[in-house]
Amino acid sequence: MPIEGTPGAGLTAEQLREAVQRISTPDELATPFGAFEFFDGVPRPTSVGALYDALDLMRAAEAFLIGIPGASLVALRSGLRTAGVTSPDIVGYTDPRANSGGLYLTPNTETTYGTTFLDLKAWGPTVIEAPPESLCVVDDFWFRYVTDMGIAGPDRGAGGKYLFLPPGWEGADPEGYFVLRPATYSNWVVLRTLGGVPAMKTTRIYPLAEADHPRENTFLNIADVRQNTVHSNDLEFFREIDQIVQEEPLDALDPERTGVFAALGVVHGQPFAPDEQRARLLDAGARLGAAMSRALVFAPRDPAAYYWSGSSWKNAFVGGSYEFLREGARLLDARTQFHYFATVITPAMAHAQVGAGSAYAYTAEDGDGHALDGGATYTLRIPADAPAKNFWSIDLYDTQTRSLLQLPDNPYPALSSLAGTVKPDADGSHLLWFGPHAPAGHESNWVRTVPGKSWFPMVRLYGPLEPWFDGTWRLPEIERVTEPVPSD
Repeated sequence: MPIEGTPGAGLTAEQLREAVQRISTPDELATPFGAFEFFDGVPRPTSVGALYDALDLMRAAEAFLIGIPGASLVALRSGLRTAGVTSPDIVGYTDPRANSGGLYLTPNTETTYGTTFLDLKAWGPTVIEAPPESLCVVDDFWFRYVTDMGIAGPDRGAGGKYLFLPPGWEGADPEGYFVLRPATYSNWVVLRTLGGVPAMKTTRIYPLAEADHPRENTFLNIADVRQNTVHSNDLEFFREIDQIVQEEPLDALDPERTGVFAALGVVHGQPFAPDEQRARLLDAGARLGAAMSRALVFAPRDPAAYYWSGSSWKNAFVGGSYEFLREGARLLDARTQFHYFATVITPAMAHAQVGAGSAYAYTAEDGDGHALDGGATYTLRIPADAPAKNFWSIDLYDTQTRSLLQLPDNPYPALSSLAGTVKPDADGSHLLWFGPHAPAGHESNWVRTVPGKSWFPMVRLYGPLEPWFDGTWRLPEIERVTEPVPSD
């Protein structure tokens, strides 16, 4: 038989009044977006448009923060096309190494890069024959990891054939290949080889249909070609996002991010044509998102972004996950921080190992917490016994473009222990100088800076050793020189 239960006591009249208060909106609501008016919870006609403007502005800023990875690769592809890298079988490379002539997000000046983009929509299944003893990476068009090739890849540095199948490709995997199924048609290829340019030129990229008679590849030295590969910080950002949304399959991106873009008029299969009002809000939202991104890069609030307590030196890859995951949650700020000023997603970067890979540290402030000023002089002491199996380097970047600092007389704004020109002190440490004028007697340890422009350095340890990981070796702060500095 049914059992007649006893209901709970429920809320008192006072508790119910408090509940109604919490779930209600007042007739006049002051917000950071302005004041809005309601009639008993119903927006007044004069406030409806303003509320939607606020919603579009919020979503535009959020779209910027979550869309940076895709926009970054759209801009990179566009920049490479201006340099002649217009097909997967055309590889651009930087010989003898990367320099400050073009706008690229934080490249280093010690590496010869090779790069191109796969186009699986045009080519169908595509083969890359990776050179031996190489460090190569492929990321999809939303800047997600696809594979390493070479030493960190499944061929383990022996060289191998990698087959990339287009989204939706059906059929059995062909034998004799490392087979990948990226979620996007366009995929970014980064090539680095221990054997330099000659080894890089052994790379072969061709359609699978040509496997019996692969085409020759074209290699272009684009080191001195002026180009912009950095995404926009204004309305144009949404046109960059629209390119990738139109080109790639509907399911190439998760529904949440797709939904944010769609709410702003960036919809697969539809023209992106914002009216004047929405265009104004999108432009403002992109600029707001860029401002927030700069806070995340130069002054992150996550304690995990800092290497040592009380230090300004920061980690670009917070969380140790190439997917920016921590305990099942996406580290949204960490993802934005990385992608706003850096490129290349691979587990090898997120998990540096003792004696292998690279470790990175950057800062944008001196020991007093002030932004670095190109008109002032600073020093940084690299302590003795730097924990780098191979070598250490420091590159200087423009805080606006996040690209190598452009100087009138030096395309390589960097210092490196590999060069053999940086002079150590008697204790084995290296005192480095940064400023608009060469300090007399320290010219070999100096990098010029530009008055009126800020800058930031990134220290790289190639083959980091145990003292880096256990914290027994630390970088001191950059110190501003307050005394007059004799110069040439």
